[in-house]
Amino acid sequence: MYINFSDIPGHQNLFLDYLNEFENVHGFYLKNFRDFESYEELFKTLSQEDKSHRAQLADIIRAQYIDTKISKQTQNNIESLYSKKTIAVITGQQLGLFGGPLYTIYKSLTAIKLCNFLKSKYDAYNFVPIFWLEGDDHDYDEVRTVGLVDTNNQLFNLSYVDGEPDEFNRGCIGLLKFNQNINNVFNDVTSQLRDTEFKNQSTDFLKSNYSAGRTFLESFRDLMIGLFDEYGLIVFNPLDTAVKRLLIPIFHKEITLYRDHTSDLVERSAELEESYHAQVKVKPVNLFYIDENERLLIEPVENEFRLKGKRKRFTQDDLLAQLNYSPERFSPNVLLRPICQDYLFPTGFYIGGPSEVSYFAQVTPLYKIYNITQPFIYPRSSATIIEKGVKTILDKHQLSFIDIFSSEDEIITKILAANASTDINKTFHDSISSIDKAFIQIAQHLSGIDKTLGELSLKSKEKVIQTVDYLKSRAIESEKKRNETTIRQLGKVKNVLYPNNNLQERELNFIYFINKYGMDFIKFIYGELTINKFEHQVIEI
Repeated sequence: MYINFSDIPGHQNLFLDYLNEFENVHGFYLKNFRDFESYEELFKTLSQEDKSHRAQLADIIRAQYIDTKISKQTQNNIESLYSKKTIAVITGQQLGLFGGPLYTIYKSLTAIKLCNFLKSKYDAYNFVPIFWLEGDDHDYDEVRTVGLVDTNNQLFNLSYVDGEPDEFNRGCIGLLKFNQNINNVFNDVTSQLRDTEFKNQSTDFLKSNYSAGRTFLESFRDLMIGLFDEYGLIVFNPLDTAVKRLLIPIFHKEITLYRDHTSDLVERSAELEESYHAQVKVKPVNLFYIDENERLLIEPVENEFRLKGKRKRFTQDDLLAQLNYSPERFSPNVLLRPICQDYLFPTGFYIGGPSEVSYFAQVTPLYKIYNITQPFIYPRSSATIIEKGVKTILDKHQLSFIDIFSSEDEIITKILAANASTDINKTFHDSISSIDKAFIQIAQHLSGIDKTLGELSLKSKEKVIQTVDYLKSRAIESEKKRNETTIRQLGKVKNVLYPNNNLQERELNFIYFINKYGMDFIKFIYGELTINKFEHQVIEI
């Protein structure tokens, strides 16, 4: 089953038009991902580009895997990066605890399956799926917590707490090491998840990747390799100093020409705001600098640069000298990251969710400035997993999946109406209408006798209606008590399908499902997930 994103709350018009009314947004994007006939033209362009660093990048990736046992498929994909006929299909994500929300899984599988599809259509080219580890980010709160459902089907947050103050600047999350508190997370996993035949297997898998002394990046990387290596997914570490050295030309241009870049980005953002929204707030310089383990935004001030929140200043020459000496100190912001990605790789497609599709509308001017070929921005697959028991409850109460997007009160009202011997809402609505008409007639008649009696009758009507409303609320409460078990069941269903009034894929971690169904859950999703519908998919398991 597939559901149009316009029927799901929370999706912005820019994303909806990108999917279904591209002519409305063509001015913000260089390519239409539905224009299949232009795919091969892009592949030809990319294969003819002079990427002098291609072999260096392939060497770096090979070195990143030097101590990792990998599949033949991944080995072949790494080797194919040396070839000009290789096209990258890239996706990426912040380094969320245990892989973050489910959509990390769906992004990865979309990239893998799209490569397989392209290989079957364009056999003159190689297509390689690459996962970009977004370890430069420094938003600790965004990556330290994942959502799960406990033994009582209630939502709970699984959180890693390192013991530092909330305002503490931890620098690049990718380099942040777990301390012994990671064991508290596993204690919560053990106590909160239900006991199943797969519980030990799933927790052992997590423990094999996450432990004290390991960084967020190391743990996330090994988790992704463990899940997707057999499919040939290359997990790429952009924090590698050798990678940062390859990016010196991009960073240099950003430092020296930031005024021109900012002007174009501000203009594009203003255009977006006229019809849609600008996803990202534009900064003067799209670079961060690592200073004493803090990741700080570079800001222009007078004829120099400073680090946001610090007194430290650099002349442009000083900053460029730092760049050449220690490029690992520099990292791109969200708008410059795609430029870095597509400068390094011959990127045919970037797999992104709704927010990423939206911010690429802002990024487009930078591709022209940096003279880099923009890839197709390909919407990731989106899905909700419905388990058999959950489906049974929905069917029993004649609820569709879309009903889950309604508020809890609306769902309860629908259930009560279906189960009640009489329609409470209709009964009281009809009664109030009758009372209203009766008192209007009384007021009209009494006003002819005495105006004050007419006013008094209207006040009396309000009191009667208040009494009727009170009776209605009592009747509804009685019906709720009578249907208490049903309502409780539906609350649990909503916690699984639409947790925190958000899509399941944005809230729950995959561990919830592998604990129930084992590691073969990933293979199941790989087989079921479609990559060419561009709607939200409902998958029954």
